Amino acid sequence: MAACAKQLVIALGLLLSMQAGIAAGRMVHTPYEDPKAVFDFYFDDPRKINSALFWLRSYINPLTESPYDLAPEMMDIVVVIHGTELVTVVEKNYSQYKEAVDRMRYYAQLGVKFRVCALAASDFGYHVNDFQDFIEVVPSAITELGYWQQQGYGLITPQVLEKRFSIEELH
Repeated sequence: MAACAKQLVIALGLLLSMQAGIAAGRMVHTPYEDPKAVFDFYFDDPRKINSALFWLRSYINPLTESPYDLAPEMMDIVVVIHGTELVTVVEKNYSQYKEAVDRMRYYAQLGVKFRVCALAASDFGYHVNDFQDFIEVVPSAITELGYWQQQGYGLITPQVLEKRFSIEELH
């Protein structure tokens, strides 16, 4: 009988711990050190760059807040642009993509490097001097992505999907 009571106590303890865990999440602070990332921007619609820039914000903002308190200059971030969104950083298109360009310029001032693929630019008929002044043109996006990964940068490829449901509809 004692073995049965012991098993009942263990089962009850497990059940209670499972019950408590269901409704109580907890915050953890991963010890992020030496943050460095390369973002791969390659979209089928140039307007998706606005959503992709939120990925960049989601990378930078938590690291600047407590408990990390890192200055943006302490982060190494490279954005490689090689899809249709490269038209957003062409100087003559500024008025059409002003919001995205202004956000990228802000991030560039914080130290983020924005690189455009020369092969893709050529496919669109653009040259180095067609781009905003914070843009650096590199020979190949794929080679650039490989290079930064070899330097220990984490690859982040934003997935920009179309929102089908409001938050309220999902509750």
